[in-house]
Amino acid sequence: MTTKYTLPDLPYDYDALEPIISKQIMELHHKKHHQTYVNNLNAALASQASALDSNDITQLISIQQKLKFNGGGHINHSLFWKNLAPYDSPATQLERSAPTLKGAIEKQWGSVKNFTDAFETVLLGIQGSGWGWLVSSGKKGFLEIVTTKDQDPVTGPIPVFGVDMWEHAYYLQYLNNKASYVQNIWKVINWEEAEHRYLNGTEGLGSLKL
Repeated sequence: MTTKYTLPDLPYDYDALEPIISKQIMELHHKKHHQTYVNNLNAALASQASALDSNDITQLISIQQKLKFNGGGHINHSLFWKNLAPYDSPATQLERSAPTLKGAIEKQWGSVKNFTDAFETVLLGIQGSGWGWLVSSGKKGFLEIVTTKDQDPVTGPIPVFGVDMWEHAYYLQYLNNKASYVQNIWKVINWEEAEHRYLNGTEGLGSLKL
């Protein structure tokens, strides 16, 4: 039987990220954009199952890009909702919620400010649509800032948190001022979730699930 994916619920209300990310953006982003990735992923999986049954190799090959794009969209957004937290909530306080990760950031970049400056530079350097990620590689806890194109997911290292740089994530509120979106996103980053994901990668606390 082909697995059928569903749209995950947000772990907060649609207006919980205001004034950083508006309720209108969150509703459209979650209910429309993410739902479309889920619908298209399920359709691609059904087509793949049919092609497998009929041993249609040409069809199987043609489906792979749809699986990658829509599957990646589902994975990335499922992570994105979790790595955001209500504005001014305890989870958005780095020192309180992520002491281990904070120490690792300071060790590698010298200070949290140096890190956020570097991350923002990477985000604003993305051409077209894509994502910026803080990832952790292996049990030594090495951190790295990486990007993925379009809806490509992170593969290999552990994604600690990611920032969606598609226009639909910010344009209705920030228009062409991507820099303000990038600077403000820190105010709703869920450092508690980031700490969990970082510790999971370095200490093996169990599987990371969407």
